[in-house]
Amino acid sequence: MSAATASGPNGTTQRIVKGAFAVVAGLAGPSPAAAASADELQKQGLRVLAVAAGPAAAMRLVGLIALSDPPRADSAALVAELIGLGVRTVMVTGDAPATALCVARAVGLEGAICPVGPIPEVVRPETFAVFAGVLPEDKYKLVKAFQKGGRVVGMCGDGANDAPALRQAQIGIAVSTATDVAKSAAGMVLTAPGLGGIVAAVKEGRVTYQRILSYTLNSITKKIVQVLFLAIGLVMTGHAILTPLLMVLIMITGDFLGMALTTDNVRPSPSPNAWRIGNLTIAGVVMGTGELAFCVSVLAFGDYRMGFGIGALQTLAFVAVVFGNQATTYTNRERRRLWSSRPSIWLMISSIADLLIASTLAIGGIAMTPLPASIVAATVVAAMVFAILMDLVKVPVFRRLAIT
Repeated sequence: MSAATASGPNGTTQRIVKGAFAVVAGLAGPSPAAAASADELQKQGLRVLAVAAGPAAAMRLVGLIALSDPPRADSAALVAELIGLGVRTVMVTGDAPATALCVARAVGLEGAICPVGPIPEVVRPETFAVFAGVLPEDKYKLVKAFQKGGRVVGMCGDGANDAPALRQAQIGIAVSTATDVAKSAAGMVLTAPGLGGIVAAVKEGRVTYQRILSYTLNSITKKIVQVLFLAIGLVMTGHAILTPLLMVLIMITGDFLGMALTTDNVRPSPSPNAWRIGNLTIAGVVMGTGELAFCVSVLAFGDYRMGFGIGALQTLAFVAVVFGNQATTYTNRERRRLWSSRPSIWLMISSIADLLIASTLAIGGIAMTPLPASIVAATVVAAMVFAILMDLVKVPVFRRLAIT
């Protein structure tokens, strides 16, 4: 509330108070008619202020002020989109419960209203959809209570009294019309009206997560292949199966794909993400073991069936690793079937460039012993078949490990 003292021409003094109906009514005394009018207005979603005036010890209600602050037309759709993304959304307001409930239902927030009063030290966002009659300091306490329950909290606000809660939240979001104090306390400032920026930020963060996840899976997969394939090749042939130059060429071609993955077309995660390093490592080991089996099979075919010398076997190992990396890159990039989404243009260009470089070097005998074109082509076909088979294994493994 706010108050002022005024003196009349005759020297009489009276106090004038304006503020929340419940507070002002408590100073001016009960008025059933005013309470009924206020309740009716609040149920219409209006913010109701009361005005009282008179001697400090005997003030009386003189009127009500109803303010309309309707939600934006796009609010309901954006809240529904956030809920669909697995973001539990609650409304926190200083307005009366009846007003808050009307607005909450208008934007699609379903659930109970927290009883007006001190915020509990531990409260779960699933318990209540609306927190009404909240004091500025209670917003900070509410963020802390959610965090104590292990939640990652985003707080959206606009006023100076929101600053402590904006600072406490893992991601404080100031709206475009927020005060400078709120913008300084926030971690993100929206530049356009509405909640569209919040939805866009959530999606962009999850797209970034998916790209990092694909890169990490690829790294684990390829490290397993590089280390174990060298050891197995040494046992099979009695020689180093990859020369230092061939290893450098493999790293260069692999870097093309790694850089292109940062531009890949990915879908935002359907639900909030959490890094499960153990599960991610298991998935990488499974994919790496599959690629290792492919490379060893190609090497065994060249050694035992075709009778290649060590020079040709080294070239064949180079080709097998490059083509195997291509196969697992495409299986790792998609959490569902590998054909569920179209790769980015840069990823496809990098793949074609890798295939052409590796094939040209192997067939032309540039920096390595030449291989027949038919052998290189057969290895490409074998890599395609391997990708399809590995995809059949990947989907249930990823599902079981909750990699989505």
